[in-house]
Amino acid sequence: MDIRELQEKVELHLTSVWNEPVKVTEIYHLSGGACQDNYAIELHSKSSVKSVVLRTDKGGSLLSSLSKRDEFKVAELVYKAGVKTPTPVYLEEESSVIGAPFFLMEKIAGKATGRYITKDKELDTYRKSKMVSDLASNLAKLHTVIPESVSDEDLKQKLKLVTIENYISIAIEDLRKSLDELPEAHPAIELCLLWMESHAPNIDKIVLVHGDYRTGNFMMNAEGLQGILDFEFAHFGDRHEDIAWLCMRDWRFGRLAKEVGGFGDRKDFYKEYEATSGIPVDPFKVTFWEIMGNVRWAIGSAQQAERHLSGKDRGIELASIGRRTAEMEWEAIRLIEGLENAI
Repeated sequence: MDIRELQEKVELHLTSVWNEPVKVTEIYHLSGGACQDNYAIELHSKSSVKSVVLRTDKGGSLLSSLSKRDEFKVAELVYKAGVKTPTPVYLEEESSVIGAPFFLMEKIAGKATGRYITKDKELDTYRKSKMVSDLASNLAKLHTVIPESVSDEDLKQKLKLVTIENYISIAIEDLRKSLDELPEAHPAIELCLLWMESHAPNIDKIVLVHGDYRTGNFMMNAEGLQGILDFEFAHFGDRHEDIAWLCMRDWRFGRLAKEVGGFGDRKDFYKEYEATSGIPVDPFKVTFWEIMGNVRWAIGSAQQAERHLSGKDRGIELASIGRRTAEMEWEAIRLIEGLENAI
């Protein structure tokens, strides 16, 4: 669908839904990655002017990603929990309007690219002062959303209701199933899965996990954090899972010494998270989930490559992501070796 056709469909639909004439005065495509399409839209009506982002699926979503309906509902929960995230505006569950379900959210300022977050001089002051504390405190607020606080029973099931006793074993089994579905063997991943099965830690509490809390999913500018984005991989799980994902080597964008997202130190992040949540961060659990995260990303990368190679969704981005699989395998093995040598 071209921009002009999308504009006309959005105008017509929102005019009907909001019961007043709605005019799209500006619309342009934003980067949405391999699976998402995002459009910046300026909406004018008699009652308001709204700058929003329309978010929809590009044609195929990653395994385990939420539907647009569920992603929107999670955004509402997180917003109400006090997390700095764009205001959810409108959800359309029907595909008939633009060809796929979509939702609208507030358009916020800032940039999310890894190079900007980790290296741009415009952020030097903020990076040295509050970047770590803002991200740690917002993550702690996100983790206040627990299964008992979610009234939407359908959403609870989509977020995968689990217990502290079975969550890790289910997560490992899901990864093993995904690995078995790949056409080629990955012995390094098999080794990691075996290690995780015999070294699984306990979980203090089941909370809402962002699922992709990393550099690239935060909008920032010189004034600071503008908003947390992208809840398509949200689920119930262990709080350490999100902390570990942010610390993964792949999200440091070349600044390897800054283990938190390429911009901060672990001890500072842990301290700020604990100050907001009142819950101690367990370094072993973080490393365990880093290993799990690298295995998950390795399998996800291989799945993206297979989408390209099979002809289902051909694209150079999918193919290039697939080449990263070996890097995640190496990092997971490196982390395991570090833990074993420390014993």
